Amino acid sequence: MFERLAEIAARYDELTRLMSDPEVQTDHRRIQALAQERTTLEVIVEIYHRYLQAQKDLEGAKALQSESDEEMRELGREEAERLTALLADLENELKMALLPKDPADEKDVIIEIRAGTGGDEAGLFASDLFRMYQRYAERRNWKTEVLNTSINEAGGYREIVFEVHGRGAYSRMKYESGVHRVQRVPQTETQGRIHTSTATVAVMPEVDEVDVEINWDDVRIDIYHSGGAGGQNVNKVATAVRYTHNPTGIVVTCQDERSQTKNREKAAAILRARLYELERSKQAAEQASLRKAQVGSGDRAEKVRTYNFPQDRITDHRVGLTVHSMPRILDGEIDALIDAVAAEEQARLLATVGA
Repeated sequence: MFERLAEIAARYDELTRLMSDPEVQTDHRRIQALAQERTTLEVIVEIYHRYLQAQKDLEGAKALQSESDEEMRELGREEAERLTALLADLENELKMALLPKDPADEKDVIIEIRAGTGGDEAGLFASDLFRMYQRYAERRNWKTEVLNTSINEAGGYREIVFEVHGRGAYSRMKYESGVHRVQRVPQTETQGRIHTSTATVAVMPEVDEVDVEINWDDVRIDIYHSGGAGGQNVNKVATAVRYTHNPTGIVVTCQDERSQTKNREKAAAILRARLYELERSKQAAEQASLRKAQVGSGDRAEKVRTYNFPQDRITDHRVGLTVHSMPRILDGEIDALIDAVAAEEQARLLATVGA
């Protein structure tokens, strides 16, 4: 680990020298790239310098312990004890700082919730999950924007696609990806029997055109009349948009907006995110033998949680955590659940950082 830290510190110094080079300063793109790289190393280097200084101070404290004066020896012992504890803390900080960073962590996200098994009840559960995430976003001062919806006969969602805008949104929401299962008595159940239904959550980082360039020659574009609510206006103008990406078979539909232009923009954003996530999934699959992403495969078929209403119990199957107070959780207080999965992932990554 410390050889790597020395290399990082040397690279940081090199970047500082390059950024002060008059020739480099005339190249705006290069100076921006260098500044970005330097910023990513800055925290690590700052902790590393504190560690080296503490090591040096510890040597001085140990030297004091060989003094003839008892008071100086006691001072040396106290200082050595303090510095030894400080070094241990700084070493842990360095390990944390060296953990591999997901480049998508700071991005906004596009979340797709789809009803799974369970008919109308699955659609109602999908609605519950959407409200839960919406309330969670509000608690963190993030903004949500619905991109597309498909409503079933019971008023639940067959599918809802929405954006979450906020710093670090993906770093938190990525742990929600997977199959969520609910056990409860549906409102339509006359005999009080508990039913099990599922909804699937897919979380994708929102990406810019710079990150993913779509070849529109590969996309079939269909424009049609929206089938949603909207009164007499809904069928006057064809505004709904369907994009079919031929190479991958990805199909994106947007019909919630009255403007075809806005539906096109939203559909393009979803398609871009799906293509980006598809490429990330391919890379993750190639590395699956070395590491697991998101404390599991991240596959949509993987069971994430069970929400048991009769027992007021929610269990996260990835970490074996069970919590209670269903109304509180469904009102968006899900930090404890996310923190547990994030901590498990962090512990696994820490094990890969050499001592």
